[in-house]
Amino acid sequence: MTTARTLRWGIGAAVAALLVACAAQVGDSGTTDPAIRIGASDLGGVVTSANGPEAGVWVIAETTDLQTKYAKMVVTDDRGRYLVPGLPKATYNVWVRGYGLVDSPKVRAEPGRSLNLTAVPAPDERAAAQYYPAIYWYSMLQIPPASEFGGHTRIPKERTQVDWLKQMKNIGCIGCHQLGQASTRTMPAAFADIKSHEEAWMRRMQSGQSGEQMTNQLAGNFGGAPYKYYGEWTERIAKGELPFAKPQRPQGVERNIVVTSWEWSTEKHYLHDLIASDRRNPTVNAYGPVYGSPEYSTDNMPILDPRSGKVTTFKMPVADPSMPEALGPGHAASIRPLAPSPYWGEEKLWDTRANAHNSMFDKNGRVWMAATVRDRPNPAFCKKGSEHPSAKVFPLEMSSRQVAMLDPKTMKYTFVDTCFGTHHPQFGYDADNTLWLSGTGPVAGWVNTKVFEQTGDAARAQGWSPFVLDTNGNGRRDDYVEPNQPIDPTKDKRIVPGSGPYAVMPHPTDGSIWYTVGVFGGPPGFLRFDPKTGLSEVFNVPMPAFGIRGGDIDRNGVVWGSASSGHLVSFDRRKCKGLLSGPTATGNHCPEGWSSYQYPGPGFRGLGENSAESSYYTWVDQHNTLGLGENVPMSTANLNDGFVALKDGKMILLRIPYPMGFYAKGFDGRIDDPNAGWKGRGLWSTNGDRTPWLMETGKGSKPRAVHIQLRPDPLAN
Repeated sequence: MTTARTLRWGIGAAVAALLVACAAQVGDSGTTDPAIRIGASDLGGVVTSANGPEAGVWVIAETTDLQTKYAKMVVTDDRGRYLVPGLPKATYNVWVRGYGLVDSPKVRAEPGRSLNLTAVPAPDERAAAQYYPAIYWYSMLQIPPASEFGGHTRIPKERTQVDWLKQMKNIGCIGCHQLGQASTRTMPAAFADIKSHEEAWMRRMQSGQSGEQMTNQLAGNFGGAPYKYYGEWTERIAKGELPFAKPQRPQGVERNIVVTSWEWSTEKHYLHDLIASDRRNPTVNAYGPVYGSPEYSTDNMPILDPRSGKVTTFKMPVADPSMPEALGPGHAASIRPLAPSPYWGEEKLWDTRANAHNSMFDKNGRVWMAATVRDRPNPAFCKKGSEHPSAKVFPLEMSSRQVAMLDPKTMKYTFVDTCFGTHHPQFGYDADNTLWLSGTGPVAGWVNTKVFEQTGDAARAQGWSPFVLDTNGNGRRDDYVEPNQPIDPTKDKRIVPGSGPYAVMPHPTDGSIWYTVGVFGGPPGFLRFDPKTGLSEVFNVPMPAFGIRGGDIDRNGVVWGSASSGHLVSFDRRKCKGLLSGPTATGNHCPEGWSSYQYPGPGFRGLGENSAESSYYTWVDQHNTLGLGENVPMSTANLNDGFVALKDGKMILLRIPYPMGFYAKGFDGRIDDPNAGWKGRGLWSTNGDRTPWLMETGKGSKPRAVHIQLRPDPLAN
């Protein structure tokens, strides 16, 4: 079996020889185009190769001279010109990366000078393909044809091709990490003695503290059949097969982006995402620190000050330090590795109790988060027999994660014990600054933060409500039948929306709360909850789109989501022509409200027109924090190493070119200075892959926080 050691980044002897030949290159500080206005903190010049000016390639400048490893990346214009703006004073390694090239030799340089660079054309297709985003390799994975489903093969009878695709994409494997980058399309050297790729995948999936979850999904839910297809995929690559499609270099506004990155956290601890500002008012926390959410990996929250480059940590406490770790049953990670990792052996890396999944800023600059504050059994006020108004209607016995709040001014950490579980928080637009949560299972759950601040009483400040459809059509919530009972036209009907709410999206004007639902089970779609009536509406994703993960809402009330089919989908309730209540309004009653937009990148062969992109989350830039305009939906492009935005019907790809393997689970926008043009605004995100050592830079790599900005042109400084 060919291992990662023999294929590492796939640059063979011919490429190595070429790089040696080019190693004599030095930065040419001669005459520079006058259009390249180089300031004291800038680097600029022209990128050329034997083919002439190289348009649409990246120039990367990285340094270890600062408090943490720091890099800035830009794209050349149509004449090969570039300008890296606003570099802190340091000595940088500078190089060129691009499609059709191999990395140029690194040149040492300091800001404030002209630096012309020589790009290195790839000597062959194999060398060039090592720089393609993961999707170009992952789309080579064979998907079983429809004829293989139905119970006459190894695939369990109850599984469909759509189930398989969801598992291979953002609901399963790509829900935690990227596949298709060099480290996953090859086998670790530790597995070199395993006789077949199929068996190597069986062993690989058992590694680490997610080994149990991965094995349960592939061996349990799918009868072990996926191992065969993954094995065939990596075996074909080991034998020399290359991607059937090639990426296009950045075009148009894609050349205007500036990406800045900082290492933070540790090489053993992943981050789920970060928060930078209040999504209702993105000037909150201007120029301030960004806060990471380490989920299952650790209780140490990394905090990055972008101005100084300093990274600190805050250890999140729990109410009972002796409580069990937030790992094992009820969680998506195990207490110990199922089998040794090829990178870390039997070492236990994750040890969290706080389990901070996702955070949001409030208008006062405080960070509210979905975090564990106690063990899973609920206090008495949540349960049957309690006088709590919500418990009288629908008692709750258990929650795996609750709410906490960090005040950055005092670093005081406050517990908010909720009866319902939590996953993603979002503030509503009401006077009470109500915090709405997802991950709440069979109920909508909220915390009235105004009441909590006034009283400190978490029980009094919270509420929850079951999801009830108005199936009798009278506009109010009445007695209802249960989910397992047939519809009674004289009553309403309670539903459990599959696996429950995943993303939560307060409507900016009408007070309703929207969720993505059915992510891990049940019909996927959007659910609307009206706090005024206590009634809900559900709208199922229609084919050809299928599956859904993260989502958001725009200022017009249109909801957007990342579909498993490789589409950005939207639903506009205003387009519905029929009744939104009554006995037939149970999910499939408004197909006219849906639209879908295919993500960029190649698709799996044999399935018709499709994209293999497996987007984890969608977010709407309501306030033009990036510079593409207001109300622009954007998605994580988890197999394209970055993000994708939908602008005027066109997909704009924002790739993080270094280190290869960038994978995000969320992002945020912030306006530091509305009068500073492009410099005063930008997107913030971080690596969200559970395995940071699978990035290009290998074992020892730390997650990287990234700031993405959009200039008016590639030479703006």
